[in-house]
Amino acid sequence: MGKKRKRGDRRDGVLLRNVDAMHFMMPIMMPNRCDNEAFVSERVDLTNLAAYLEKKNSQNPEYKYNLFQAIVTAILKTVTLRPKMNRFIANNNLYQRNEVSASFVIKKQFTDSSEEGLAFIHAKETDTIEDVHNEIYRQVTYCRTGDNKDATSEVMDIFNKMPRWFAKSLVKFLCVLERHGKVPASLLETDPYQSSVILTNLGSIKLHSGYHHLTNWGTTSVFVIVGERKIRPFFDENGNVTMRDSVDLGFTVDERIADGYYFSKTIKLFKDILENPEILDKPLSEEV
Repeated sequence: MGKKRKRGDRRDGVLLRNVDAMHFMMPIMMPNRCDNEAFVSERVDLTNLAAYLEKKNSQNPEYKYNLFQAIVTAILKTVTLRPKMNRFIANNNLYQRNEVSASFVIKKQFTDSSEEGLAFIHAKETDTIEDVHNEIYRQVTYCRTGDNKDATSEVMDIFNKMPRWFAKSLVKFLCVLERHGKVPASLLETDPYQSSVILTNLGSIKLHSGYHHLTNWGTTSVFVIVGERKIRPFFDENGNVTMRDSVDLGFTVDERIADGYYFSKTIKLFKDILENPEILDKPLSEEV
């Protein structure tokens, strides 16, 4: 059984009642998530991860393991082990999210006119990369089969068919409900902005990593941008250079949920997991 919800708690999070003065005041003084973004970029050496994925795929799975699945698993493990990254601010209050989750957009076909679908991963503490790999396969296959749509896209389609004035009024009303955590769960089932972290795989469309904004709608406090995988130079302490397989990653975070030292250690952990990928075979909750 889950914990009994107290007054002030939301369906998706527990109100943090005993926070320090700064984390009490910041959401009141700076209420908008988009006004509190901090951006960090990192370059990750993929030498070990490439060998790890090759070994995984030597077993000829029906759906190949790939870089993006490893990154999704790594960020889920990082957020599980660094719980302040799973906080969010809503209605000027700080909450601890009830679950660890990740979301991303699925392009149904790589054409200008192709529609997009939404994938939403609900992680469990016992999950490993195999579980994440299988769930991504299930959702990608469903999205790309026929005219299947996720629940949130279906709701947006309904709004799009309404008279424009009525749809705008209804969406504004939903924004008020969302700020208080009162939107029906069925409408937000696959809304990416209700997850712990959103990822965008720009590398799949041959783009560099870079900044991506957060949104005032929803509760997502972390955005991860995955750039193009390329051979790049790495320098040691003596200035010697070697060319290595690598990927550039961008992180946009709501700076109100933790402090800079906590963010620094979190990104270091995430990078260490990707550069020591055997960790991905362990449960998300197992300490590194």
